[in-house]
Amino acid sequence: MRIVSILTALFAAGSLYAFLIERDAVLGFVRSQLSGGTASDIAPPDEEMEDVPQTSSISDETQENSVSVIALRSSAREVQSGVTIRGQTEALRFVDVRSQGAGIVISEPKRKGSFVIKDEPICQLDLGTSEAGLAEAKARLEEAKLNNKTANQLLQGGYATETRVNAAKAALETAEAAFERAEDIIDRQTMTAPFDGLLESDAAEFGSLLQIGALCARIIQLDPINFVGFISERDVEKIALGDVARVRFLSGRTVRGDVKFVSRSADSDTRTFRIELSLNNSDLGIRDGLAAEAFIATDSEMAHLLPQSVLTLNDDGLLGVRAVSDNMARFFAITIIRDTTDGVWVTGLPDQVDVIIVGHEYVIDGTPVIATYREGMT
Repeated sequence: MRIVSILTALFAAGSLYAFLIERDAVLGFVRSQLSGGTASDIAPPDEEMEDVPQTSSISDETQENSVSVIALRSSAREVQSGVTIRGQTEALRFVDVRSQGAGIVISEPKRKGSFVIKDEPICQLDLGTSEAGLAEAKARLEEAKLNNKTANQLLQGGYATETRVNAAKAALETAEAAFERAEDIIDRQTMTAPFDGLLESDAAEFGSLLQIGALCARIIQLDPINFVGFISERDVEKIALGDVARVRFLSGRTVRGDVKFVSRSADSDTRTFRIELSLNNSDLGIRDGLAAEAFIATDSEMAHLLPQSVLTLNDDGLLGVRAVSDNMARFFAITIIRDTTDGVWVTGLPDQVDVIIVGHEYVIDGTPVIATYREGMT
């Protein structure tokens, strides 16, 4: 019984070896016996040929060591290069209107969100005795003018001295200064808008007491509005005042902007330069503090549009892609000129190139590959 078991095990092992290890040779022998030909004359069935790549130029030994990949046939296209800046919007002006005098508010408050024009009254304080002080200063001014006129007439007739004339003149100048101070006190009782804008806070409430320096209202100017970002020292020389930019917001809205300021001094921590764009905001639809991305076009150049997933690093840490060249994998260093939602525009590749998009992680320079192709991105 032991001998039978051993023979059965040997037969099973031989059968497994023949069908697993030498499967191709066994199948070829069987086909040659059935057709009367040799194994080399028999082609595999059509269904087995459907997925076989066209590798007639590759030897059988090389083909066995090749890695199957999927490549993208890409052609270079002319694309507008430029600088992409990420930043946010900032109000052109943001001012707190504060009281220069003390008094009770007697005006109805304007509510936040209201639009005000330049010199429009926002807060009015009770004048109190200010009007009486102005009237008194005006009367003293008229008296000083009359005394000065009389002193000059007497001097011409020889009835007054030079000293009296000088004293009358000094009294007149004092009265004029007092009258100007009284007028200024009256003017300070009314707080007005310094420019056209929107109220970001309610104006001071009716009946409230404002001391000197108390807040009347906060005003923000949004038209035009600024876009503020920072650019690297590599890109700062590409930008000039007056350059046109396209600013896109997260909502999808796109507006035109003009470069109005580029800093001459770099930030000490980030080594970047502040840049400001001026955006038209006549409809006040752009708010302060919105995140946005600006693109400033420079020169056009030939580039390829590729999926971000194909980017890789070589052993030296260079950023690039792997492509098919003479049925072998080859690394090309690239430079990204623009990042878009459809992919990345890169330079550094030939005008026509087959970029490996699936399997590039498993090959290095010189690795034989069997490529299946698809057309480039649009």
